[in-house]
Amino acid sequence: MKELILAKSAGFCFGVSRSVRMAEELLAAEPSCYSLGQLIHNDDVVRHLEEKGLRVIESAECLRPGDAVIVRSHGVSRAEYEALCASGAKVADATCPKVKRIHELVAAASEAGRRPIIVGAAEHPEVRAICGWCRDPVVVEDAAALEARIADGTIDCTKPLTMVIQTTQTGEKLLECQEILKKLCTNAEIFDTICGATFTRQTEAEQLAKTCGAMVVIGGKHSANSRHLYEICRRFCENVQFIENAAQLDLSAFEHTDIVGLTAGASVPAWIIKEVKQKMSDEIKIETEETPVTPAPEAEENFDAMLEATLKPVYNGDKVTGTVVAITGTEISVDIGAKYSGFIPTSEFTDDGIAVEDAVKVGDELEAIVVRVNDVEGTAMLSKKRLDAVKFWNAIEEAAESGEVVEGRVTEENKGGVVASVNGVRVFVPASQSGLPKERPMTELVGQTVRLKITEVNRGRKRVVGSIRAVQQKERRERAEKVWSEIEVGKRYHGVVKSLTSYGAFVDIGGIDGMAHVSELSWSRIKTPADVLSVGDEVDVYVISFDTEKRRISLGYKDPNGNPWNKFMDTYQVGDVAKVTVVKLMPFGAFAEVLPGVDGLIHISQIANRRIGKPEEVLAVGDVVDAKITAVDEEKHKISLSIRALSAPEPAPAKERVEPVEEDFGPKEDALVYEVSANGEATGNAPEEDETPEA
Repeated sequence: MKELILAKSAGFCFGVSRSVRMAEELLAAEPSCYSLGQLIHNDDVVRHLEEKGLRVIESAECLRPGDAVIVRSHGVSRAEYEALCASGAKVADATCPKVKRIHELVAAASEAGRRPIIVGAAEHPEVRAICGWCRDPVVVEDAAALEARIADGTIDCTKPLTMVIQTTQTGEKLLECQEILKKLCTNAEIFDTICGATFTRQTEAEQLAKTCGAMVVIGGKHSANSRHLYEICRRFCENVQFIENAAQLDLSAFEHTDIVGLTAGASVPAWIIKEVKQKMSDEIKIETEETPVTPAPEAEENFDAMLEATLKPVYNGDKVTGTVVAITGTEISVDIGAKYSGFIPTSEFTDDGIAVEDAVKVGDELEAIVVRVNDVEGTAMLSKKRLDAVKFWNAIEEAAESGEVVEGRVTEENKGGVVASVNGVRVFVPASQSGLPKERPMTELVGQTVRLKITEVNRGRKRVVGSIRAVQQKERRERAEKVWSEIEVGKRYHGVVKSLTSYGAFVDIGGIDGMAHVSELSWSRIKTPADVLSVGDEVDVYVISFDTEKRRISLGYKDPNGNPWNKFMDTYQVGDVAKVTVVKLMPFGAFAEVLPGVDGLIHISQIANRRIGKPEEVLAVGDVVDAKITAVDEEKHKISLSIRALSAPEPAPAKERVEPVEEDFGPKEDALVYEVSANGEATGNAPEEDETPEA
């Protein structure tokens, strides 16, 4: 059992459908009608229209005043169009809107002093017409021809250039030519004017040719888009037939093929595709996988009925479903299966701030609402954003009633607040509900995805108000309750520094602020918390203590494993000599750093082997001296040092020789008479009264 796969986009494109429809309408209204050149590149359709009275002419000179004439879908030059109008004939312009846009581009380029470059077949009616709308154009078949024209000086790359491409050319040619211009030319404009439907049809043909054992391409031999389909299929499949109708089909070529692919050019009507498919099905019993054309309820369905089925009208406000056929920087082209070419401006796609290229791809199916129909140009402007807004409006009202938290993207700063898009619905968030402090600008929120609660909905005024702050407060309370239910001494948290004071830092550990005292921030000596932390820093802290009734938490930041007292105890013992640095002078002695974070006291009586009035007589802050460790209080982390113990006593003068007596002007060497902090640093507090040396 063989299988036939029919390309979804096979057959009439929008421009061809439009021109045939206009011809049918003109024939119904006028007894005598003319077409300036073949209306489309399909002999069967042209013969069908000739039978109805549409005669082909090659010049406006053949017309008389009052005759009705239709301009072919490929368009005509400016001179030909003006001659038609001057003849006094009734003119119906069936030029494809995609082709007409190219006319406008090259005309504008000429007016701006730019030289037009047209990529396409020079003898094709579409290309000849394009050349007639500009001055001094250059036509190149492909990238090789473009490079040759640049090399021989025909194209001056130092001059302003504007490149367009025939609507039925391949994307591969466009990319190759674009690369050459970008590399060699200093001032080149490049427009991708390939029809979106052409791109889709070529992509589908390539995919079919890669998977099928044989391919059938239906189209006129002089049709550029049909010829390109044949060339694409030949690159990926050896067994390819290029036919104009069912009579030319060679069925013997499929004897040893299981899967056959079928596609058709943009000028092929549905009835020809149906005839080819029917012949293949009847004679070799092929099983059809899918077909894009409207099936006929009766075998005798004629061309007019089938054409009408593919040209259904649309109206403002209609909801339509279509397939994306092309994406540009300004719009998305959508095939909506109607007589209008659908497009969605990028501004009407979404308010979420996501790039269109990231949100939708060619071939995707999407829903949209018809905003405006243009019968003259045959286009329908669509809006996905507005359809989404209608679709999600009920959801917004339900969220307001239930208190459900919704997610949106902040799109702009507004007077008194910001605007967030929630599924396409604009939600105003007042500044007081933004969750930001007063001093912070609202622009910080623009572009961010936020969670908010809907607080007010007025469908009549299309007004929706939301609050980010309400969600933040609720979530903070929930996190705080979780922290209080699990907190314990020693537990570690990853937090954020919220504020700094002279006595410590407040750290948010998940909905609750705990306080890390300045003494718990560093083992080294610091003056303020700002020496160690900054607001916004992410830090790891641990719980020292907490009070659930007063809702207070005391945190530690310095690493217990880095306690310098432990290092001191491992390094020194009583009797050792250490090189110390004087860090503070007091009336009763000098404090010296033994190790970073560990201070000891050199009592005034232990500074020199003579009586001194104050430590400044011998020492200065910053002096590095040798001192003997005379006593250590492990419990209170106190160290007594002595410089005097390392120096020999001065001999007394002979005339004043006295018997040595025990000195009574200060404490013994092992006295520990000063106060230090919990981590071993000197506080500078004086000794108690009964230990103060006498004057």
